[in-house]
Amino acid sequence: MNTTNDSTNESAGPDSWQSGLQPAVISPSIEWTKKLISFNTTSRLPNLALIETVRDYLKTLDIQATLTSGSDRKWANLFATLPAYDGHTTGGIVLSGHTDVVPVDGQEWNTNPFFAEVKGSNLFGRGSCDMKGFIGSVLALVPHIRASQLAKPIHIALSFDEEIGCLGAPLMIADIQKRGVKPEGCIVGEPTSMRPVIGHKGINVYRCCVRGHAAHSSLTPKGLNSIEYAARLICRVREIADRLRSSGPFDAYFDVPFSTAQTSKIVGGNSVNTVPSSCEFEFEFRNLPTESPNEIINEIKKYAQEVLLPQMRSEHPTAAIDISALAVAPSFNAHEEAEITRLVRTLTVSNGKKKVAYGTEAGLFEHAGIPTIICGPGDITNAHKANEFVALSQIDACDAFLEALVDNLTEVKQYGENK
Repeated sequence: MNTTNDSTNESAGPDSWQSGLQPAVISPSIEWTKKLISFNTTSRLPNLALIETVRDYLKTLDIQATLTSGSDRKWANLFATLPAYDGHTTGGIVLSGHTDVVPVDGQEWNTNPFFAEVKGSNLFGRGSCDMKGFIGSVLALVPHIRASQLAKPIHIALSFDEEIGCLGAPLMIADIQKRGVKPEGCIVGEPTSMRPVIGHKGINVYRCCVRGHAAHSSLTPKGLNSIEYAARLICRVREIADRLRSSGPFDAYFDVPFSTAQTSKIVGGNSVNTVPSSCEFEFEFRNLPTESPNEIINEIKKYAQEVLLPQMRSEHPTAAIDISALAVAPSFNAHEEAEITRLVRTLTVSNGKKKVAYGTEAGLFEHAGIPTIICGPGDITNAHKANEFVALSQIDACDAFLEALVDNLTEVKQYGENK
């Protein structure tokens, strides 16, 4: 059946959490995942209800969580530390996940996207794959972690607004740096089918505003056509994209082995008989970890300021081109010699060098000096679409992985002490 989209499910929360078709035994991880899905945390909506639910749950286990947020207190990150057996809270490993999900607007769902259902061997619901399945496994494991004699602490990091440019995590990372937590490693649980991912491209999203001068279309020389000059800059972005595709640099471990660029949105003009005074467009480029994003954006800005703008001002002195960043998330390139990389490879029995085109918060942690790896349940091809799902076998695999991680950290000599 067709269900209402997220704009009419904005009140969905834990009280509306109910069961669909269930397997014989419901694991705590599945219970938690379903509970998390019941919160409509589409990025444009607040996530505070989910965060406060997790905070209150941890508090019942005597675990204190720190919340960080921007100017709008309706969105928040959560960071909590489960200390080592001797009380130490520094070092250790971060288990990281984002709480926001992408919209369901215009998608044809067969179930309510915020009413999780288990059908056959899969769990359906928005965020089941990306990435509430991982968070559910982490939260279900907390009692086991608390009962373990950890040699190193385990930290839980939940962020907001990852899907619209990794806006929340930097606030949380700045806070843990300020408090001197100094994690030794981080696992970002994005859907990788429980195989370690060691790299992804950077995401760089910009808005360009071209300002011309309006005039009646019969008097075009008295105006300055902003759309036409915006088109020239858009063509420049495409020329850069074509060059990157043909000349590289290249990295064969990516499915798209070169940096990419595109224009994705444009608005301008108000009538066919008016020279348009303004035009705005948005473009993005995704750079390989080995390629500097600054070089790409500086090339675009240089063309705008040194080639186009003088031409425009020769037609009208008030012409302007403004380029501003909307979202910038750094690329990620794990270090094979890092303890966290070797540990995750050991626990997953996987030595493949897998890199992905989509972005994550891994680059933010890595750039903050925290060695990071990406590994989580689910297949990314099942995310962001109607009838999103995660296989129950993937949740089981994640549970086993996290339990093995905890067991490893109870042995002092197995992590960080035998370097």
